[in-house]
Amino acid sequence: MAQRWTDLLFAHWPVDAEALRTIVPDSLPIDTFENRAWVSIAAFYLSHLRPRWLPALPIVSEFPEVNVRTYVTLGDKPGVYFFSLEAGSTLAVAAARAMYFLPYFRADMSIRAAADGTLQYRSRRTDPRGRPAELSVRYRPTGPISRAKSGSLDHWLTERYCLYAVDHARRVRRAEIHHRPWPLQPAHAEFEANTMATAAAITLPASAPRVSFASRLDVVVWRLERVGDVSRSEAR
Repeated sequence: MAQRWTDLLFAHWPVDAEALRTIVPDSLPIDTFENRAWVSIAAFYLSHLRPRWLPALPIVSEFPEVNVRTYVTLGDKPGVYFFSLEAGSTLAVAAARAMYFLPYFRADMSIRAAADGTLQYRSRRTDPRGRPAELSVRYRPTGPISRAKSGSLDHWLTERYCLYAVDHARRVRRAEIHHRPWPLQPAHAEFEANTMATAAAITLPASAPRVSFASRLDVVVWRLERVGDVSRSEAR
């Protein structure tokens, strides 16, 4: 599936890895940076969603999305594990749940840009399958684009090229994610409401998050494969 992410805010918080162990499947080792796990919120606008061989369709191919994630590594391959994903599209929620075993939820969402470039992002979960969750944040870039240096925290947080999920039989699955290195910019963010992590039974520290902005990233997400099947195909 090809897609484009625009006006993206990353907000990252350090957390105790043990606090996440009960809500991350045991089959997925939690990744740490300098002995700390991290939980992140990514809020953005998704567009140009389509199978790679088909054109994007109006209405169903673009909507806001926000996700809550942590970081795992399996078989020396670092990736992302999602606690929740909100989307402003009922069809996208149904498709992602069926195809990717991801905890997507329907939400009322909006993104508005002010004259000074500040973005107002709002999301309120309406899906009865999850706990109430809300995000209201104002953010803007504050500096030029730079590429995260290998070995840095920003590189560790963002340069991950797969997602992990667990299917109904508790088998680990992995989907490759292809894109150019993140064009990150420093950012300023003001959170007016944020219960996204709380809804996933995560307590965030009171300290301000580490934030960054990305104007645009074109992405291809491949189909899920069982990790054992992936290992055999890589061996060939």
